[in-house]
Amino acid sequence: MAEENKYQAQANELSQKLWAIANELRGQMDASEFKNYILGVIFYRYLSERTELYMQELLENDGITYEEAFADEDFRPVVEEWSLDHLGYIIQPENLFRELIRKIVKFRDDADKFSVEDFERAIHELEGSTMGHLSNKAFDGLFSDMRLQDSRLGETVADRTDMIGRVMVRVSEIDFNLQDSQFDVLGTAYMILIGLFASDAGKKGGEFFTPTGPSKLCATLAALGLDEAKTVGDCTCGSASMLLEVQKHLTTGKVGHFYGQEQNATTYNLARMNMIMHGVDWQRFDIYKGDTLKDDKYGDVKMTVQVCNPPYSLKWSADKKFEDDPRYSGAGKLAPKSHADFAFVEHMVYHMDEDDGRVAVLLPHGVLFRGGAEETIRKYIGKDLNRIDAVIGLPANLFHGTSIPVCVLVLKSKRNGNSDNILFIDASKEFKSGKNQNTLEDEHIDKIVKAYTDRVDIPKFAHVATMAEIEENGWNLNIPRYVDTFEEEEPVDLVAVKAEIKEIGVKKQAAIDKAERFLKELGL
Repeated sequence: MAEENKYQAQANELSQKLWAIANELRGQMDASEFKNYILGVIFYRYLSERTELYMQELLENDGITYEEAFADEDFRPVVEEWSLDHLGYIIQPENLFRELIRKIVKFRDDADKFSVEDFERAIHELEGSTMGHLSNKAFDGLFSDMRLQDSRLGETVADRTDMIGRVMVRVSEIDFNLQDSQFDVLGTAYMILIGLFASDAGKKGGEFFTPTGPSKLCATLAALGLDEAKTVGDCTCGSASMLLEVQKHLTTGKVGHFYGQEQNATTYNLARMNMIMHGVDWQRFDIYKGDTLKDDKYGDVKMTVQVCNPPYSLKWSADKKFEDDPRYSGAGKLAPKSHADFAFVEHMVYHMDEDDGRVAVLLPHGVLFRGGAEETIRKYIGKDLNRIDAVIGLPANLFHGTSIPVCVLVLKSKRNGNSDNILFIDASKEFKSGKNQNTLEDEHIDKIVKAYTDRVDIPKFAHVATMAEIEENGWNLNIPRYVDTFEEEEPVDLVAVKAEIKEIGVKKQAAIDKAERFLKELGL
């Protein structure tokens, strides 16, 4: 509880500071664009402070500072090599965030004064330091959305310097521990910024970030009983919040390698930033840019754990060429053009580790009962492969930008002891009501996870359906077919109702008579 309160306090302070920063840029450009500057500055501050901490630790016994080591011709190549090997990048002392801030607030003379071009050079030199190194895949183009020459920041270099300088100073004043990998600074900042503005671009931004409740539920269900995971993936990873959530629910917290794919260029950058800010070494993750359905970047990699919140009922080409794609060929039919939901599921099934692969994916309820090709695929995954372990219905209005209720499909490659049944849970009433959005709290998640673990019938909440039951329903997995949530209404006392109606009639007539007497007295 103390940890939760600490992170809530950090989130509240972050919200206040971000509001102040956003007001610095208000009117200059659309909110969806200037959030990229704020997130970029936060990330640069993180990389800078990470460099300083690492160098302090390394040079402690040498009795010299990072600045002194970098200025020494013999020491500099060694320091650069250390930085590249451990951090994956180099930030020169003159480009450290605190040094840039000093040049804004405590410059010595005009020649020492900060310019937006100093920040631009610092970013280019950081990215340039990775060229020709394996770490380049993690850092190349990370700051491409922060266009420091954009005229909307200001018509002149002086105007842009003033604008970005104010943002940098505001970010420097935020009091949070950037080394605390448990606090999702970028992800929290991202959602706060989306929430602050009601622009169309802001609404669309919610597609790239799964709210904490559903994210935590999926990660918990997928990681249940695992000490560690060799590979963890998310094929529509957005800002990587759900991907990162998984390691929190492994007993040891150890993940061998993270994999993610994201089509949106801005969010692809944010995902890589988020991985780095959560202390994931650049050698332990691969985030790919591209359309998962068209271009599978994973190759033959098999995953221990996969979580996913794909775009719901996305339209896709369903081109005949995909009939030979090993991900989609098993069912004999492609997911329909109007609903790509099962195409994402098939992608994940293909990449499941055969020994102990797990998937927890958020989907619209339509995948449970729609006919045609989707029925064929549903039956193939559930009956022929026997991968569907549980179907869990969640409340409506949990997600930013859509009010529809969704479900969680839990898939397992080895369903030891449960291969003759599927668990259904109706958790549609498990939420905390909010003004704009409902939330899935820890108490709701705990209740769902306990029902999943216990795997017994719970009236109005959970049912273990045999395969025979499911066959009888023609592989329609709609939750109300298996979990009866019907609430009987209390019997109506017709005699009492009749007496009440009669009494109302008497009172009504008495009121009319009284009014007529008053009117008569007034001569009306």
